[in-house]
Amino acid sequence: MSFFNTARNYSFTCLTAASLLVGCKPDKPDAPVPVDPPVTEKPTQYGTPFAAVPDRQDAVIYQVNMRAFSQAGNFAGVTARLDSIKALGANVVYLMPIHPVGQVRSVNSPYAVRDYTAVNSEFGTLDDLRSLVDAAHGRGLAVMLDWVANHTSWDNAWVREHPDWYLQNAAGTIQSPPNTNYTDVAQLNFNSQPMRLAMISAMKSWVYSANVDGFRCDYADAVPVDFWRQAVDTLRNIKSHKLLLLSEGTESRNLAAGFDMKFGFNFYGGLWDVYRRGQPATTFDNLNITEYAGAVIGSQPVVRYTTNHDVNGSDGTPVALFGGDAGAMSAFVIASCYKGVPMIYNGQESGMSTAIPFPFTSVNVTWDTRPDVTKAYKQLLRARAGSAALRRGTPTAYSSADVCAFTKTEDSEQALVLVNVRNKEVKYTLPAALANTTWTNALQSGTVTLGTEVTLPAYGYQVLKK
Repeated sequence: MSFFNTARNYSFTCLTAASLLVGCKPDKPDAPVPVDPPVTEKPTQYGTPFAAVPDRQDAVIYQVNMRAFSQAGNFAGVTARLDSIKALGANVVYLMPIHPVGQVRSVNSPYAVRDYTAVNSEFGTLDDLRSLVDAAHGRGLAVMLDWVANHTSWDNAWVREHPDWYLQNAAGTIQSPPNTNYTDVAQLNFNSQPMRLAMISAMKSWVYSANVDGFRCDYADAVPVDFWRQAVDTLRNIKSHKLLLLSEGTESRNLAAGFDMKFGFNFYGGLWDVYRRGQPATTFDNLNITEYAGAVIGSQPVVRYTTNHDVNGSDGTPVALFGGDAGAMSAFVIASCYKGVPMIYNGQESGMSTAIPFPFTSVNVTWDTRPDVTKAYKQLLRARAGSAALRRGTPTAYSSADVCAFTKTEDSEQALVLVNVRNKEVKYTLPAALANTTWTNALQSGTVTLGTEVTLPAYGYQVLKK
C-alpha cells in the first residue's frame, strides 16, 4: 500500500468527513490558536544551526527513500552519496520518515509512526542521523524530515496511554482515517489540545536533537489548519534556525498558516494530461494560475516533480510515463523551470526504468549506469542555479499546442524556455516579442540567434538567457 497516491484526485479533508464522529470538529480558520505553555528550560542544541539554508524560492529538493537509496538501506548509505546529491545541483535533502514503523495491523509503511521521538533502528541510530545531517551541512545541504501528523500506528504508545487523543466512534472505538483504506493507522483527534502539544513538542525536539532544517508535512490537507498555524508559529519561534516547511497538500489555507511551500499535485496531473493524453501544452500556463491561488506570488512556491515515492511505485518512473529518457527530461525541464521549486526522487537522475514499489523494500536504486541522463540533470540544475530569472523570475506564457514556451524575467535578466512535449519534430513559430532575438545557451554556452521559427526535435528543449 502506497500512502497518499492521490496526485490527480487530491480532495479528501478529514474534518469534513469526520465531523460526524466523536472527537473531530469542523475547521474554523479564524478561531483563536492555542499556544504552547511557557517553556522553563531550553532544550540542548546538538551541533551548530545551519546558516546556509536556501531561501524557499531557490530550493532544489532531493527526496531520499532510505530503504531504496542504498544496498544497506540506512542513514550511512545516504551519507556516502551526499557528494553526488550536491554535484547534481540539489541544496535540500528530504528524508522520508525516520521513525520506528508500527507492527500491529502493519503493512510495513514508513508512514505508520510508532514513536515520534525515536529513530527507526532499520536505518541506524540517532548518532548516525546526526552524522548524516553534519555531513550534509558540511556540503552546503539543508536537511528536512518527513512528518506524519494525521495518524499513528496502532501500537504507538499514545493509543494505550491516551486513547482520547484519537478519533473514536460513538462506541468509543478508535478509528482509521475516515473515507480511506488506510487501515494500518489510527486517526488522531485534533480536538485534543494535549495531543497537539505533544505532537509539536516532538517536532521541535528534532530541530534540537538532530539539528534538522525543516519538515515536509505529510497529508497536510487532512489536518486542521489551526493546528498547522499552531505548529508553524511554534517552530518559527526557534530563532536559532531558519526552517523550511513544506505542506504536502494543495490547500492554499496551509500557505496562509505559514508554510513556505505546497505540493504541485495538479501539475503532476497536468504532465499526465499533456504527455499521455495529448492535451495542449497551454495546460501548464493555466496551472500556473490555479496552483498559485492564495499564495504570495513568487515567495510561496509550489513544489513540482515528475515522480515521487507515491507515484513512482503506482504509476511508474518518468522514463516509463513520459516517453523514454527524452520525454522524461523534457517534462522535468517544465517542472523545474516554469514556476516553482523542483523536487527529484532518488534514482530518476540515473534514468531508472524500474519503479520502486511500496513498501520500498524490493528495489534498490541503480547508480551511475546512465551518465548521459545524469549529465542532462546536472546541466539543467546548474543553469537554474546560475540564473535568478529561472529561479525567481516572473513568467510570461507563449505556449502553443505542442510547445511549452515561456520567458522569465527578474530585474534586468531574462530567460527563455522552449520545450517540445511531443514525440515528433515540431516547428514553433516565435511570437513577435521573441522573433529575431539573440540569446546565450544556458545549458552549453554559446550564442543562439532566433529568427521567426524554431525546429525542435522530438521532446527537444532549449534553455536560453540574456
